[in-house]
Amino acid sequence: MTPARPALPLRALIPNAITMLALSSGATGVRFAIAGEFDKAGAAIVIAALLDGVDGRVARLLKGTSRFGAELDSLSDVTAFGLAPALILYLWALSDLGQLGWVVALLYAVCCALRLARFNASIDEDALPKKKLGFTTGVPAPAGAGLALAPLFFSLGTAGMWADNPHQRAVITAIVVTLAGLAMVSPLAGWSWQSVRVPRDARVLVLLAVGLFAALLAQSPWLTLFSLSALYGLSFPLATLAYKKRRQALLSPPGEAARVPESG
Repeated sequence: MTPARPALPLRALIPNAITMLALSSGATGVRFAIAGEFDKAGAAIVIAALLDGVDGRVARLLKGTSRFGAELDSLSDVTAFGLAPALILYLWALSDLGQLGWVVALLYAVCCALRLARFNASIDEDALPKKKLGFTTGVPAPAGAGLALAPLFFSLGTAGMWADNPHQRAVITAIVVTLAGLAMVSPLAGWSWQSVRVPRDARVLVLLAVGLFAALLAQSPWLTLFSLSALYGLSFPLATLAYKKRRQALLSPPGEAARVPESG
């Protein structure tokens, strides 16, 4: 007789439950988009991103990490940050481009899936920015969804920008979505929380900035989200330069940076 498998502790299920909430939130965003409630659709993706940022940390805190949870997280990311934003943006704007609009939406979803597959398999590990240096490789899936949804955020924050010109809205959205998809599978180095260092003297300023961000988010949430997405996208050139500099410092022989050339 096969012995009964031991029951799972509740702490092992909490992170997976949060992941399922993120997946459900992303899928619900599609439902709102079908009903034409694009503000709720955008909010659903933002909620999914917040939940996605919590589940891994909760798993490590509760010591509930598992291979099952990692696979579930990837499936949730494909749904919430790949398929859901693609369908939402197609229903909101890209459908005006006909078949081309669907190709753009499909390209974005495929790029998201490829990014997650590469992340899970650690393909080209030697050629990609190392996690130990505090950088990401390309745009993470939640951030990619934020970049792709930037035109929607801007339109919601400006009371229906492009409402009278749906073709222009579709073209701009197609360009942004294509760039967001390609950025997810690119080898560019991006900032991660590990690479951000705050000087001790700047703690008060950082806290003030967080308070200001919270106030702006409460006063004008859509334009604040758009600005956050735009700033994140613009940060990649700086992150790439910082990664190259940090990598060069790591590869340089000890003491080389301290050498002073002799005068003639």
